[in-house]
Amino acid sequence: MPHSLALAAARVALDEARDAIRDGRDPGDLVEATLGELTASAQPSLRRVLNATGVLIHTNLGRAPLAQAALDRVVEVGGSYSNLEYDLEAGARGSRQDHLTALLQRITGAEAALVVNNNAAAVMLALAALAEGREVLVSRGELIEIGDGFRIPDVLARSGAKLVEVGTTNRTRVEDYERALSPDTAVILRVHQSNFRVVGFTEQPELSALATVAAGAGLPLVDDLGSGALSTIGDESTAAASLAAGADLVCFSGDKLLGGPQAGIIVGRADLVERLRRHPLQRALRADKLTLAALEGTLTLALDPERARAEVPVLRMLAEPVVAVRERAERLAGLVDGEVEETVARVGGGALPLEELPSFACAVEESLFDPLRAGEPPVVGIVRDGRLLLDVRALADGEIDEVAAAVAAARASSL
Repeated sequence: MPHSLALAAARVALDEARDAIRDGRDPGDLVEATLGELTASAQPSLRRVLNATGVLIHTNLGRAPLAQAALDRVVEVGGSYSNLEYDLEAGARGSRQDHLTALLQRITGAEAALVVNNNAAAVMLALAALAEGREVLVSRGELIEIGDGFRIPDVLARSGAKLVEVGTTNRTRVEDYERALSPDTAVILRVHQSNFRVVGFTEQPELSALATVAAGAGLPLVDDLGSGALSTIGDESTAAASLAAGADLVCFSGDKLLGGPQAGIIVGRADLVERLRRHPLQRALRADKLTLAALEGTLTLALDPERARAEVPVLRMLAEPVVAVRERAERLAGLVDGEVEETVARVGGGALPLEELPSFACAVEESLFDPLRAGEPPVVGIVRDGRLLLDVRALADGEIDEVAAAVAAARASSL
């Protein structure tokens, strides 16, 4: 090993030994500790994980796994030079935004499209370009907080727009928007409720009704769809449906129900998209070549919904018959001497929060939770009622043997 790496590892081992001595503990073998630190430092931090949680779009585990078509495009584009910002026909500088526009136009019916690095960036860019220093109308029932403390009001504040709350938490009507209009109003914004739903005594106006209000006031209507379904999935609206209902701009994620890489996609009126493209924030928020390549591969599959359901992992998991899921759980249970348990899987990623997907898990001893996470590859399951459940809905057929081998290794390490 290079001297600098060995020296750094030795210093870490010495520091830990000194801490142990101060605490009255045995510092252990310093050479062994140094070698262990060297081994650990050579391991990549970002690693492949086997998802046995039953959450398909697991934010902590990287959200949607990519389809092979997307991976192939990443390898092809990432392994060589590309025409990222070069117009091959004109022999002059081009725009990276041109590569996906035609695909998104065909899929959504939009006039124009823009891709940035995530959906929060898409919303912030739209508001900064269209409403900086002016008012944005949002229903109180849509002022959400999602994972890691991310709040819609904070996005509005960072964009420079002024939030005007409309209606109440559970009931907002068209008249509430109409009363809130003022000469300072710049945008009407509808926000996807992400990972919660208000049920019971509720009311929200149809998007088409909001579009009528916006058009009458000469304002753009921006629809933040969040999850990004391109075909009908449960009660999730599609970008095409939002545009057909009258939205001027629609923002959605690339790495949730679309099943692609992390990205924020904006589709809609050409004049508004151009204003976003010209805004200084666009350069800071734009997607890189690998994201664009993976998204192109995913969108190409989306042109054929049946092919997308067969080849995009998240869509395949959502549509898989429960009989096949049970067979996979039974196979795993047979390999590890576990028990098959009926469970409920979740979509995750803020999509379809009320949806319960019937699923099956292989139940093993709870004591394997830590050693399985520490293995290679790590396996993450759910501890419930004193047992570790390895839900198989998010596991591919080819991963069952890997999980079985990981369970055997974890048991051996615990002896």
